[in-house]
Amino acid sequence: MLLDLQGKKKTVGRKQSQRAILDGKAETIFLADNADAHIRQDVQRLCEEAGVPIVTVDTMDALGKACGIQVGAAVAAVLKS
Repeated sequence: MLLDLQGKKKTVGRKQSQRAILDGKAETIFLADNADAHIRQDVQRLCEEAGVPIVTVDTMDALGKACGIQVGAAVAAVLKS
């Protein structure tokens, strides 16, 4: 599933991903399992309200690498075309 992030238009990070959900631009959310509980809960709530599917990733490091950045990422969103 992490391969879905490569080559697609995306946002990386909590604020940008939450904005994409609220604006109706998020197609899929990737959420790191080891992210802070309050971040996971906020993103899960928004996704449930907006009907956006969530893909859980084991670690923030793995998500960051899949997004092509050198640091961990708690959340990333694949954007609608």
